Amino acid sequence: MSLKEKKLLETNKYQLSISVEKSAFDAAVNKVYKKQAKNITIPGFRRGKAPRAIIEKMYGKGVFYEDAVNELLPEAYEEAAKESELKIVGRPEFDIDTIDENGVMINAVVYVRPEVKIDGYKGLEATKTPVTVDDAEVDAELDRVRERNARIMDVEGRPASDGDIANIDFEGFVDGKAFDGGKAEGHDLTIGSKQFIPGFEDQIIGKNVGEEFDVNVTFPEDYHAEDLKGKDAVFKVKLNSLKVKELPEADDELATMASEFDTIAEYKADIKAKITERKERAADGEVENQLVDALVDLVEADIPECMFDEEVENLVRDMDSNLRMQGLDLKTYLKYTGMELDSVKAEMRPRAVKQVKTRLALETIASLENVEVTDEEAAEEIEKIAKAYGMDTEEVKKMIPEDGIKDDIKVRKAVDLVKAEAKITEKAPEKEAEKKEKAPAKPKTAAKKPAAKKATTPKRAPKTAEKAEKAEEKAEEKPAEEAKDEQ
Repeated sequence: MSLKEKKLLETNKYQLSISVEKSAFDAAVNKVYKKQAKNITIPGFRRGKAPRAIIEKMYGKGVFYEDAVNELLPEAYEEAAKESELKIVGRPEFDIDTIDENGVMINAVVYVRPEVKIDGYKGLEATKTPVTVDDAEVDAELDRVRERNARIMDVEGRPASDGDIANIDFEGFVDGKAFDGGKAEGHDLTIGSKQFIPGFEDQIIGKNVGEEFDVNVTFPEDYHAEDLKGKDAVFKVKLNSLKVKELPEADDELATMASEFDTIAEYKADIKAKITERKERAADGEVENQLVDALVDLVEADIPECMFDEEVENLVRDMDSNLRMQGLDLKTYLKYTGMELDSVKAEMRPRAVKQVKTRLALETIASLENVEVTDEEAAEEIEKIAKAYGMDTEEVKKMIPEDGIKDDIKVRKAVDLVKAEAKITEKAPEKEAEKKEKAPAKPKTAAKKPAAKKATTPKRAPKTAEKAEKAEEKAEEKPAEEAKDEQ
């Protein structure tokens, strides 16, 4: 097997002519024959015992040719690609030129990494948000710690009030008839959480444990179930029990329970330091994003479309992997969001284009600046990856080529170089009044979500639908506050 010819077809597009000699092709045909013969019945021979020549006489000389080519192709192409010394990107397109008992000639059309020109990458400008942490942020984090360490206590001797956890049985009726999904038993509902349709939770307030009562509500006009939109409903409700969440005090006892510190003052100082560190990382990330956007604008290259296509496929695989970690998969996600795979890919394409251009820009800068990566740095990176995924370093080495790891480190070093040469100025801190003026008005109605949404209906949504909604929010990468506003 060898590369017979390398021909330039157009910019960044080549044809590789790959020759497979008679001996190699015949060996592949014989290998395929041995695999398939056991499934072939020829009159006069026991099943699987017919000679190759007899089978070829009956079914044609080339009966095994196609499978033999498939058997040979991966190795033949790999050898030819190596001989070509081209920096091939994307998947090749194969075409059989000639095929007979004397061998095979295969043409492979390939695209190569484009030549990239990038000027002016030193001295780029960016602005950095100044990092400040006020007491309210520390207290908010401390409140979350208190929530995590809260105790759930039974309520006795008083009726239900706002904030209580009410355990209820309920069944809903419209025009005197029960409707699907409107019934549950032993459901825990935090009064005031707005999990149920407007007016439902308020009517539990003042009721006593053991009491049975009616809750009268009207379904919203934008309710997801067509047969319930705008309808008046009556829920038969029984209050089984009441509980209340008791938060620990923000004192030294909480500090010793929730951290390695002995006093609440030390714990608060540590919380503030961690929030500051988190904000610094976010501010640095914002600067890097500005610089990357500027780099993308500087890229001059004739980039093959296959590079963008391949990056889109990578993003789809990443999305599927992230969904699977949540107990979902891409197929189920698409079903519950009502989206088509092609539309998901179309949404991902601008991001893929940016990532391809970014990578090309940084690889080019690394080359222009003669960025080097030592074996020790590569070994450290492998250790980090192994630790992050709970793997052995040798497993990582088998999965990721060392050259690939070194290339990634070079790209990171190129980012650091661009950042070090950039002109970074700090933004003037905004006053609260200015922030409020810039903040967009909240829409009167929430954005349309998948059909089953637990936050707007008294019935429980199917688990898969609930996971799909969470996955959608994660895929869109919305800030917590924005997601909260939508609910």
